[in-house]
Amino acid sequence: MDPRIPIYLITGFLDSGKTTLLKETLNMDYFNDGERTLLLLCEDGEVEFDPEFLKERNVVVIPIEDQSLLCNRPAGEGPADGEAALQGTRLLEDLDRRYSPERVLMEYNGMWPMQILRDLRLPRNWGLYQEIDMVDGSTFEMYSKNNNLMSMALDMISDADLVIFNRCTEEMPMPGWKRTLRAINKMCQVVFEDDQGEEFQVEEILPYSLETDPIVVEDEDFAIWFVDVQDHPERYENRRVSLLVQVRNGSKLPPSEFVGIRRAMTCCEADIRPFGYLVQTGLQKKLPSKSWVRLTATIRLDENNPAYDGPGVVLVAEDILPAQPPANELVYFR
Repeated sequence: MDPRIPIYLITGFLDSGKTTLLKETLNMDYFNDGERTLLLLCEDGEVEFDPEFLKERNVVVIPIEDQSLLCNRPAGEGPADGEAALQGTRLLEDLDRRYSPERVLMEYNGMWPMQILRDLRLPRNWGLYQEIDMVDGSTFEMYSKNNNLMSMALDMISDADLVIFNRCTEEMPMPGWKRTLRAINKMCQVVFEDDQGEEFQVEEILPYSLETDPIVVEDEDFAIWFVDVQDHPERYENRRVSLLVQVRNGSKLPPSEFVGIRRAMTCCEADIRPFGYLVQTGLQKKLPSKSWVRLTATIRLDENNPAYDGPGVVLVAEDILPAQPPANELVYFR
């Protein structure tokens, strides 16, 4: 059992359901054992807390109205480096001494940079236990058309352990949203709920057949295949696949290995990045980097591969043919 005081972090834009989730959380048995809960509120939501509700649960509310209060500035910026550089840490340490909480809940402001939290050094006896990101399904498509807002949304998602889409309807492209999220954060759990809090069971309809040998992955389906291999590796282990990839060599890879990638856009041009898997060729000479090849390979799950520093998917090549670049080199997760 971790002896540190657990922090439960809830992120998301205003009116995404963060405060409602907090109230539901405070109604759980764990938060009703008489021990003190410290609730850090970084924005004023539309749902307010009843003082009697908080008193009954021994909750102390601390508003943090300015993001600068949490900032740990790099040494050398501003006066009194030793104190000012750790301003956010000092605030949390003071709250810890003053209230001696058993646990901490933080509702973070979705318009504040996530980097503030990444730079924030927690008190020694505190530890981040879970990060939950709330997303309003009724506005997510609108945000996706705004590069700045979508970039901020994906930044919150990238660190989350759990992402909850609420206010969803059956007509929404939930499978596409899930693929986008899993490309950004392959470890997070994704949940979709309607406006009553009932969960949707999102079934993935694959655009290619798992019955063919090899499985043929067209250009426009690469992103779907990439994510589905991560989510359901048991479907693909020891199966053969045929697809178009670009060769990327690495200084730490032997000549017999390269990474077969496609560049994908998750939000906007600033978020274009390569996605792919390690390819083992058995060749003694490196293939030209950035060349295109039509690859036929067997999918293996390697439990301890140096290229991944742990478990990962490996494509064992059977056939590698030179190929022309596709008309559109980018692939999409939606």
